[in-house]
Amino acid sequence: MPRTPLADQLLEELLETAQLAARTGGAVLLHWRGRFEITEKGPADLVTDADHASQHAIQRLLEERRPQDAFVGEESPRGASPPADTVCWVVDPLDGTTNYVHGFPCFATSVAAVIGGRVVAGAIYDPLRDELFSGAEGLGGTLNRERLRVSQRTQIAESLVAVSLPPEVSAGSPDLADFVWIAHRARAVRRTGSAALNLAYVAAGRLDAHWAHLIHPWDSAAGVLLVQEAGGVVTARHGGPYEVWQGNYAVAATQALHEELLAGLHKP
Repeated sequence: MPRTPLADQLLEELLETAQLAARTGGAVLLHWRGRFEITEKGPADLVTDADHASQHAIQRLLEERRPQDAFVGEESPRGASPPADTVCWVVDPLDGTTNYVHGFPCFATSVAAVIGGRVVAGAIYDPLRDELFSGAEGLGGTLNRERLRVSQRTQIAESLVAVSLPPEVSAGSPDLADFVWIAHRARAVRRTGSAALNLAYVAAGRLDAHWAHLIHPWDSAAGVLLVQEAGGVVTARHGGPYEVWQGNYAVAATQALHEELLAGLHKP
């Protein structure tokens, strides 16, 4: 998107809309806590009434503010990719559903605006802590009103690294081998159950890196933008660029840690 006053105005509008949408979904999640029905999408993949209610509230707000835009949500089927010049909202109404079901306080809403395959604005909201991580392309990112900055750590041995493994991992899985490789080298490893918050925490310097394999666009889109705007590096497993519709995100880290982490992961 060319950097013109009109483009800046659009980015600011998209950022404000993403922030409001993320907060709207978060309020729904708080309302539904302890009052939901659970459905299994798979053996380790849950969905609740809260997921659906949050997505409905977010989608309704987006349609009211920007009726011309496209929408892709975790709890709705995705059709063909929208035209390159169309704003598409990519939404996870509840990232960390299993945590939410168990009362583990680590879940969030994630809302991203995508144009032509590029994430241009996004927001991740943790309603329990009232923390809003948000940003727009070229405008930086903030946690509430504080500027986001990745950490300054340069050694993996001094780093706190989060990982996102698939719901089901076999004993001989390369993903499990990657987890062990990281665990043997990092100061500590966390598996929080929320990829969106992992990325937000990398952007805020709370985590030094995050590694994942084949997470969905709605899990990663907003967080990837936040890490990049905070000075971090995000790539696919082979070191190529992150592509929002390909699900190829692998590593988000500080500049100093990224190359070391990428070199140690298996290449499918």
